[in-house]
Amino acid sequence: MADPKGFLNHGREVAKSRPVDVRLKDWNEVYVPGSLLPIISKQASRCMDCGIPFCHNGCPLGNLIPEWNDYAYREDWAAASERLHATNNFPEFTGRLCPAPCESACVLGINQPAVTIKNVEVSIIDKAWDSGDVAPQAPERLSGKTVAVIGSGPAGLAAAQQLTRAGHTVAVYERADRVGGLLRYGIPEFKMEKRHINRRIEQMRAEGTRFRTGIEIGRDLKATDLKKRYDAVVIAAGATTARDLPVPGRELNGIHQAMEYLPLANKVQEGDFVAPPITAEGKHVVVIGGGDTGADCVGTAHRQGAASVTQLEIMPRPGEDRAPHQPWPTFPMLYKVTSAHEEGGERVYSVSTTHFEGDEDGNVQWLHLVEVEFVDGKLTQKPGTERKIPAQLVTLAMGFTGTDRENGLVEQFGLELDERGNIARDADFQTNVPGVFVAGDAGRGQSLIVWAIAEGRSAARGCDRFLTGASDLPAPIRPTDRALTV
Repeated sequence: MADPKGFLNHGREVAKSRPVDVRLKDWNEVYVPGSLLPIISKQASRCMDCGIPFCHNGCPLGNLIPEWNDYAYREDWAAASERLHATNNFPEFTGRLCPAPCESACVLGINQPAVTIKNVEVSIIDKAWDSGDVAPQAPERLSGKTVAVIGSGPAGLAAAQQLTRAGHTVAVYERADRVGGLLRYGIPEFKMEKRHINRRIEQMRAEGTRFRTGIEIGRDLKATDLKKRYDAVVIAAGATTARDLPVPGRELNGIHQAMEYLPLANKVQEGDFVAPPITAEGKHVVVIGGGDTGADCVGTAHRQGAASVTQLEIMPRPGEDRAPHQPWPTFPMLYKVTSAHEEGGERVYSVSTTHFEGDEDGNVQWLHLVEVEFVDGKLTQKPGTERKIPAQLVTLAMGFTGTDRENGLVEQFGLELDERGNIARDADFQTNVPGVFVAGDAGRGQSLIVWAIAEGRSAARGCDRFLTGASDLPAPIRPTDRALTV
């Protein structure tokens, strides 16, 4: 194990962020480059190598956390990288974007600040890339079987990499112009620079995975034709149907879904635009939705020079400590201050939008809201609390309701849906159509990046077993296990 007294001798330290006034002038990641390596060995030493490592249960991937903590403590980076990659295809993604349910399940967290598992993870993988320890793993022989993967987000990429390494010929279909799904266009550059995606794609290409961008299955290519071309199909198209806000004034100009607004900002960083077609510059911005996507909109608006930024959340403000009904080692709903919130703006809880008000040209100018509270288990408006706030750009970040039903993919395959509107699948992640599998948000519903990668790996095993009759790929998680979905 790591230092037996590490958790007694060292307090928790996390990555340092660049000053707000500096980072708002660019789109680079908010953390100070290289700030973790001087402290990470001591931080890894705080891991107690518990007899029952609850962090394993907290992580949907079952990451071997005590093992790579020990290697990081000893600064054996190559061994740490090998242990990290044993369960996770893309630790540089999860190390930056995952909310770390493993830390919530850390035994040390019962009465002390938990081990900085996420920071150790990202330090290991960044060191591995710098040291050349991340190399293509091409299969020794090909199976002669072909697989199409629909979607190039974390679930699709994980499934594709696992199937390619198993010897199958894999083609990934992505409807956007670049590979990466929401990793590419939904996650702002300041949270994860896209160079991390680019070098993984190059690794996958070197292993033999093929990529087909600008092709939407269901529209550009019928699902039935795709199935005829390949021996198996893995659907990892995500849950991209955004929840809308059907209130008076919704049709006004300047009201956009978050996934209409955020991709355009990312396309500026890709060099597609000089300035984004939708910008917050000089405007009073209101973000509706208090989750991570809403925070992404807040940080983006700050960098575009918004006059003000207000984030609205219909639920009450979470507490700063665990609630009694969310005991350790469950993932608690806590008040969270992201890097975007550190940069300014106002957060307003327990409010609901009643309607929008515009000018004579049809542009949104005001948002009318009312305070709400729970009465007999139902959210109820509080009389006399109505007010309006300036709003010249409104982004809707209220989550997603399921996979895209407008492109015809579900109907053309003839797929069955579950009671939540997701694509139904069995324990092998296979749909009702033989040879068609589903992974990630398309089958699970909106969830975490770590669940997407776990499901991509699991669907790959089911697909491999379908194609060959057996599989040496890691055993799958249970598709009905939603214990840590947040």
